Amino acid sequence: MNQADTIYFAGDLFDHKHLIGNAILADYIEKTSDGRYSCVVPQNFEVVNNRGVEVRNKDLKAVMECDFGLFNFDGPDLDSGTVVEYMFAKLLDIPAVIIRSDIRHSGDGNQNHWNLMVSNYPRVEVVNIFSIGWYREEYQKAGTLDAMTEALYTRIASPIVEALDRVRQTPPLPKPEHFSFDHIYEWAMQFPSNGLAELVDAQFVQDVLERKRAKGLL
Repeated sequence: MNQADTIYFAGDLFDHKHLIGNAILADYIEKTSDGRYSCVVPQNFEVVNNRGVEVRNKDLKAVMECDFGLFNFDGPDLDSGTVVEYMFAKLLDIPAVIIRSDIRHSGDGNQNHWNLMVSNYPRVEVVNIFSIGWYREEYQKAGTLDAMTEALYTRIASPIVEALDRVRQTPPLPKPEHFSFDHIYEWAMQFPSNGLAELVDAQFVQDVLERKRAKGLL
């Protein structure tokens, strides 16, 4: 049996709606993909109290380790932590899917409803979800909350899985001569400083690179 591709699930995790929504969507992505994708959800491993640089380091380590990134770009202004994780993933040329389920329009560009500085990076698919419309449609059809949840989250997860399948086929970016992913990952391990290099040692990086190469992602 092939090993599932791992997805770093990035987004708000600051209230009960965020937390349960993240957990449900992650579960339905795994179900809808028949187990081909497995979500790594930060709320399941971040510390609850005394939150400091250790939270950042654990999250960046998880971004580096995962095969894909899934980034929830909701809100009138994007969650700053999610943006940092997204740019860290793009530094590492990690394939990514952006989800926008917020019906509010914002941003300063013509293409997407968020800051244009976070747009148009390679190996990225964007999925727009008409959340309130889809919710009302499934609410009117469903007889119970469980039935509505099943229908709505299957509907949301399906285009996300399709986007993951598409972005998985995009080739890695070409690298300059005498420059490799080893150099990129080693630099990513070092430049954040403040404990990340101690948490993510050279052997960890080599294991991650070996696994991703075996999957054809690098």
